[in-house]
Amino acid sequence: MHLRTQALILGVRHHGEHGAIVRALTPDDGLQAGYVRGGRSSRIRPILQPANRVMGEWRARTDDQLASLTVELVTSRAPLYAEPLPALALEWVTALTAAALPEALPYPRIYLALDAVIETIALAPAARGWALTLARYEQLLLAELGYGLDDDALPPALTDPDANEWHEILAAVRILGEALGAQILVDRRAVALEARARLVDRLKRAVA
Repeated sequence: MHLRTQALILGVRHHGEHGAIVRALTPDDGLQAGYVRGGRSSRIRPILQPANRVMGEWRARTDDQLASLTVELVTSRAPLYAEPLPALALEWVTALTAAALPEALPYPRIYLALDAVIETIALAPAARGWALTLARYEQLLLAELGYGLDDDALPPALTDPDANEWHEILAAVRILGEALGAQILVDRRAVALEARARLVDRLKRAVA
């Protein structure tokens, strides 16, 4: 196996004394895991921040072997982690994607949508500018995995471009959260919902 492509960092887990196992989403090859030698070092650790865009190179002798991975930073999202709401949003959207997608299956629409969500969070001056975009990403992910909501179950915020009041957005967030918890984030994957709960709680307090 040899793969070189841009990717979005989704999650990092310490491995051994110095290394890290990284999961990242690629445009054409789906979710890919790899071992980064020295991934816990002060030089490489900032590159592995979830939501960063990197150029990754995976190498393995066989498809069954965990690939070694080297990374070069393309776009850093580190400044967003200094703000509570954007930080929670990035934590959730990357955790959701990592938990929901099977490895090595291509989901080009999800990659493009995730990249757009991260960019929207980076550019919007406040949560009102990205909350609905994030909800629509959840809707797309459900649909791409075969759990699309029936049209009559969709709240106005997901069907009417003029329905963008906070109570409408939060209604969409509630319905999508129920669908994710029932269809995708079950058993061990349900732990990802903790990140969503923290985000939703902070959103409600921000607009109360």
